[in-house]
Amino acid sequence: MAILVTACSSAEGDSLTATGGVVRVLGSWEGPELASFRAMVAPFEHRTGIRVEYTATRDLEGVLSRGIAAGVAPDVAGLPGPGLMPQLVASGALKDLRGVIDLGRYKAETAPAFVDLGTVDGKLAGVFIKATVKGLFWYNPDVYDLGTPASWSDLQQSARDATSGTMRPWCVGLESGAASGWPGTDWVEDFLLRQSGAAAYDAWVAGTLPWTSPEVRRAFESFGQIVANGAVFGASSGALRTYFADAGRPLFTDPPGCLFLHQGSFMSSFLSDVPGDPAPGYDFLPFPDIDPRYSGSLIGAGDLMGMIRDTPPAREFVRYLVSAEAQSIWVRRGGALSGNARVRDYPDPLAAREARLLTTARVFRFDASDSMPEPMNRAFWQAVLDYAADQSSLRSILEHLDAVRLVTYRK
Repeated sequence: MAILVTACSSAEGDSLTATGGVVRVLGSWEGPELASFRAMVAPFEHRTGIRVEYTATRDLEGVLSRGIAAGVAPDVAGLPGPGLMPQLVASGALKDLRGVIDLGRYKAETAPAFVDLGTVDGKLAGVFIKATVKGLFWYNPDVYDLGTPASWSDLQQSARDATSGTMRPWCVGLESGAASGWPGTDWVEDFLLRQSGAAAYDAWVAGTLPWTSPEVRRAFESFGQIVANGAVFGASSGALRTYFADAGRPLFTDPPGCLFLHQGSFMSSFLSDVPGDPAPGYDFLPFPDIDPRYSGSLIGAGDLMGMIRDTPPAREFVRYLVSAEAQSIWVRRGGALSGNARVRDYPDPLAAREARLLTTARVFRFDASDSMPEPMNRAFWQAVLDYAADQSSLRSILEHLDAVRLVTYRK
């Protein structure tokens, strides 16, 4: 469905010119995130006269690939992650943005990890317009008040101490349309980084650490403890059926259905949207250390945009997206962080704490599944669904992932 984003702001800026025209944008934002995107682009439309036509999909890779093949691709598109970019660059589908934006300014203002992740073979193929801290445990302060645990073992003990009756330690939602499974990959990634360290994590992303290795198996088994029938709200079948954006609702029911929801910083937008008057209060704990050798580790991600069709409106739009002005609008509305160092206007103490986690992490790694080649990424999504449905099949699941790895990384 194409959604027309209308102008509603008179913000000033001297970096944009009034050109008119249309820029067609493909993205995955819905609900509160879409509202924030609309707010962000409104000043751009008002100042330039360029109309932004937005199409939403839960299947970015599929819709984008089919559009490119059919010659009806959007001008600017969200990308599923860095893993798809080499293929799109090699085919000529993604334009090099080095001649579109002020590259020196972008590098000076943007977190180096995000610049590197958007670069393929020396070409700037994608830019991040917002960032996310992964591995946060969201909770209801009216239900949990035992403080910040020092370790994963302490968090597990706190969960056991605080849960009673029908309440379970964890809420999990694995359903996300064509991208179903990705919330489970976040769990596996967090466990692997904190159990086995950055070197193992990097080798895994690069395709040199087998999925059947003890490190990956241990991470999956730890995730299995989370989605076990007695540990997760609604049992494992409920986790498979629950849409990720709705997974936090049992935190606020009476009686509560669960104690913790593991999700990224963007989840605050969806928790604020939980039905009720007034909106429920919520807070988060960062993922505690598992092995002290790997303390201070953090996984993050971001929304990556690329230019498919090189038109004057598309160029103007990309230049606007990377600006502190544009990203500050989304950040002020909540549910987003920014990799731009000039963005500091966070709307509340929670968002400021999330930003500090991003800037003070001793070890920062980008979301592993988003960094893997797309066939590997999709196989990973499916694997966590298969494992949640039947934990006895872990051996065959990991062997299949290794078979995909050998084919995918050989290309």
